[in-house]
Amino acid sequence: MKNVSVTTFIHIIFAIALIVIGATFYYLISAGEEQRHLQQVNRYKVIADHFLTRKNFDRNGSALKKLLVQDHLEPIDPESVKKEIELSGKTIFSGRSVYGNVRVFKTDKNFYIYVERYDYDLMLKDLRPKGYIYELLLTISLTLGLLLLFMYVMVLKKLYPLKKLHRQIEQFAAGDLDVKIDEAGGDEIGKIARSFDKAIRHIKQLMSSKNLFMRNIMHELKTPITKGRIIVETIDDPVAKKVLTNAFERMNELISDLAEVERITMYNFEPKMQDTTLSEVMERTEKVLMTDPEKYEIRIVDRPLHTDVKLLALVLKNLMDNGIKYSPDKHVKVQTVGNRIEVRSVGEPLKQDLSFYTEPFSQEEKRSHGFGLGLYIVGNVLEKLGYGLRYRYDKEKGENIFEVIMD
Repeated sequence: MKNVSVTTFIHIIFAIALIVIGATFYYLISAGEEQRHLQQVNRYKVIADHFLTRKNFDRNGSALKKLLVQDHLEPIDPESVKKEIELSGKTIFSGRSVYGNVRVFKTDKNFYIYVERYDYDLMLKDLRPKGYIYELLLTISLTLGLLLLFMYVMVLKKLYPLKKLHRQIEQFAAGDLDVKIDEAGGDEIGKIARSFDKAIRHIKQLMSSKNLFMRNIMHELKTPITKGRIIVETIDDPVAKKVLTNAFERMNELISDLAEVERITMYNFEPKMQDTTLSEVMERTEKVLMTDPEKYEIRIVDRPLHTDVKLLALVLKNLMDNGIKYSPDKHVKVQTVGNRIEVRSVGEPLKQDLSFYTEPFSQEEKRSHGFGLGLYIVGNVLEKLGYGLRYRYDKEKGENIFEVIMD
C-alpha cells in the first residue's frame, strides 16, 4: 500500500466500509427471515389453539373479542378476500381438532386466518405488519449508507485543495517560476500551500540574484582576460609568457564552462531533439574538440538517432577531452558496443564513485587542467536527453571506460 495515493486509499476504505455494512445487514435480514417465519408460525399455532381446544368459544363472546384485540386480528367477510386468496394465497399453517379446522393463508399483501368450527365459520385478517423488522433494518442500513456516502464526499472535498497544490508544485518543478499558489483555507493544507508559495517566491528571488551575479561576473572577467592576453603577447620571456598564457586560458575555460552549466541547468531548458545519425554527432564532436586528430581514435558503427546533436556532441567532447588530458599517453578511443558509446583512455582507476565526479568542482587532486565541471555537465546533459552514464575499469588493458547508454 506504500505506492497507493491518498485518494485511492480513501476510495478503498470507503468501498470496504460500504461492502461491510451491506453484507452485515444482508446477513441480518437473511438470517432473521427463518427466525421470523418460525415466530410467525408459533403465533398462529397459539391463535389456532384457542379455536381448536375449547369446546365453547362463542363467536360473539368476550374471549374472542379479547383475542382479536390482543393479537391484532380483524373479522372480515370471506367473499371479499376470496379472489385474492385464489390468485396468490398459500397455506402456511393448518390445524384440525374435533371442534373444527384452522388454516392460515399468506398472500402478496396480507395474512388471513380461516376458522371453521362446528357452530360457525370465521375469516380473520392479521393486522400486524408482516415486514416491520425488515423495514426497520432496511431503514437503518440506508441511513448508515447515506451517512457514509456524505462522509466520503466531504473527505474528498477536503482533499481537493491537495490535488490542486500537487498540480501547481508539478508546474513549478517543470520550470514555471511564476506559478501562484493561492489556497486560502485555514487548515493544514492551506498552511502548507502558503508556506510553499513563500518558498517559491524566495527561490525565484535567489535564482534571479544568481543569474544576475553570473552574468555580471562573466562579463567583468572577460574584459581583463582579453586585455591580459593582448599584453602577454608583448612579453619577450618565453617561460613567463607561457605561464601567463596558460593562466588566462584556464580562466577563459572556466568562464565558458560556467556559462554552459548555467544554460543546461536552467529549469526551462529543453533539448532540441531531431532525427540524425551517430556519424553526424561524431563529426560535430571532432569540430568542437579542436585537438590533434592523432590524439584520438574513433571506431563506431553508424546508427540512426533521435537526439540533440549539439548536446550529445558536447558530452562526447568532454569525455574525450578528459581522456586526453588525464591519460599518460594523451590518447583516447571512442567505440560503439550495442547501444553504448564507450570512451576509453589509459590511466589509473578512479578512486571515488562516479557520483562524486558528477558534482560540480569535483577533483581527486589539483591538476594542471580543468575545474571539475566536465563530468557535471555530462551528467546534466545526459539526464536531459534521457540517457545514462556508467563507469568501469578494464584491469587487463588498464583503461578507464566511460559508457554513454543511449537506450
